[in-house]
Amino acid sequence: MIKSNILALDASTEALSIVLHFQGQTFHHFEECPQQHSQKILPLVDELLTKANCKLKDLDVIGFGQGPGSFTGVRISVAIAQGLAYSTNLPLVGVSTLAIMAQQAFEQNGSLSVFPSIDARMGEIYFAHYQAKNNLVQLVNQECVIKPDLLSDDYITSTEPSIAVGTGFKTYPGALNNFENVTINSEITLPDARYMLAHVEAAFLSGNIVKASDAQPKYVRDTVTWKKLPGRE
Repeated sequence: MIKSNILALDASTEALSIVLHFQGQTFHHFEECPQQHSQKILPLVDELLTKANCKLKDLDVIGFGQGPGSFTGVRISVAIAQGLAYSTNLPLVGVSTLAIMAQQAFEQNGSLSVFPSIDARMGEIYFAHYQAKNNLVQLVNQECVIKPDLLSDDYITSTEPSIAVGTGFKTYPGALNNFENVTINSEITLPDARYMLAHVEAAFLSGNIVKASDAQPKYVRDTVTWKKLPGRE
């Protein structure tokens, strides 16, 4: 049960998602709109605040998807969250986009072991392993960027029944052919801010927050060596 008043947003991938939890009610928007995030995000935030009869200053904390994802999208997520926080002096909590999808798999399906992925272009995926504990998914080892055909027992370390989610495995479903304990859930492909709420509240209540000036993206791939493809960020 979420008790804090939270605005959370993510623009790190093709999806744009925003959630507002205020006085026990949840207002939510999710859509796939590549390259339209910067035009749509603030009007949608205003729309949700209006629906909730809420002002930014009434909130406790703002959450943002900190990546990995498209470099442009990650920067939009961080910059918009910073701007909103600067205007209200609210604290910020960044949540990994891979953790968001893993949390969705746990909340929707009860999956305790989840391998989320995002198509990183250039024949690579952003990849991680999360396990659920105390109603929150927690990172096992570290997030990485890897070529799908290099996934091995060093990365798929869990032998329990596990779920794989995200655009990485939508693009490269054969990457998991050697792992009989891992099943691809094709319904969860992109991060949805609704599944940030539990992480944002837990971080807020434990004091694991940052000021607007200290908000940081998580690119995972630190060096930009790719060329922009037509129609893609």
